[in-house]
Amino acid sequence: MVWKKQYMEGELMAGNKSLRSAEKAKVDEFYTQLSDIEKEMRYYRKHFKDKVVFCNCDDPFESNFFKYFVLNFNRLGLKKLIATCYVSSPIANTQLSLFDITGTEEDKQNKAYKAVITKVYDKSGDGGIDMFDVAELFKSGENELTELAGDGDFRSEECLELLDESDVVVTNPPFSLFREYVSILLERHKYFVIIGSQNAITYQEIFPLLMDNKIWLGYGNGDMSFRVPDYFEPRETRFWIDENGQKWRSMGNIAWFTNLDIKKRHEELILVKKYNSDEYLKFDNYDAINVNKVGDIPCDYTGVMGVPITFMYKYSPDQFEIVNALNRYVLVGNEELNKEIRNNHSHACNINGKATYFRILIRNKHPEVNLIAK
Repeated sequence: MVWKKQYMEGELMAGNKSLRSAEKAKVDEFYTQLSDIEKEMRYYRKHFKDKVVFCNCDDPFESNFFKYFVLNFNRLGLKKLIATCYVSSPIANTQLSLFDITGTEEDKQNKAYKAVITKVYDKSGDGGIDMFDVAELFKSGENELTELAGDGDFRSEECLELLDESDVVVTNPPFSLFREYVSILLERHKYFVIIGSQNAITYQEIFPLLMDNKIWLGYGNGDMSFRVPDYFEPRETRFWIDENGQKWRSMGNIAWFTNLDIKKRHEELILVKKYNSDEYLKFDNYDAINVNKVGDIPCDYTGVMGVPITFMYKYSPDQFEIVNALNRYVLVGNEELNKEIRNNHSHACNINGKATYFRILIRNKHPEVNLIAK
């Protein structure tokens, strides 16, 4: 996993700002289930062979991302697995504690660790590989588990050096630092598969990357359940405590983001509806028609269409071109048009004076030619 305490924005700053940042970071501490990781990773197996995988937000033995890759190390043909963590996880000792390897609980507090795996085998000789075998391989020195010099923040120099050493990054970074996290990965020219909020599609820093086909959405989306620390307050919805006393939260807007090519990107939508001006109204401030549902995209329209953000789950660059996006203003460029919209106290998504939600502007690269409409 994990969204850790090192991601408290401003934790090194004094006073109230630090306190506010710390409180903000707490809402980032969600722990991904192994089943959700397994379901997504099955589509990327070919991308891991002979590669160095880095989980740079993940406590060894407490992160299901680390667990997935270490237990599948040989099957995936990994060259190396690296994981870094910051401080003791809020959900500790649920799989196998680092205390068994590194000392007492007191020794572990407020220390950052690096785990480096280069081999995995049945160390205990019981006929199977499990996390206890991995622990024994650490104890014997066949794999490396060491304390980091710094705080383990993914932005720290030693973690960036490990990032440079890696080929593929897989984790769920903190929502609050998602923009910065993605920016670092792209600046360092890294492949990745990461979890984020569907709302990230609308971010001014993220949408242009989607538009330019620098990143795209993976397979999983929608509902996902996460373990959360004990200090999380109960909620009326999407919250429960299981029979073991573990607290859980679910979210309905989770998405996987990646820049690894996957089959899904090249599967084109089957379009069955035809354009007609009565059903497909135009926006007041932009020359494009509005499409309320992805399934209603007309097959014969040659112009620009505004579609919901859920389109990104079905987007194939072979079939569509992403032109821009409309929110309150036109998201990318068009400063003159945005100035005009502001001056008119209007909204870029307005249709007959009424605003719709965020729209992605697309054009069909191959519309039906027998009934072309404008």
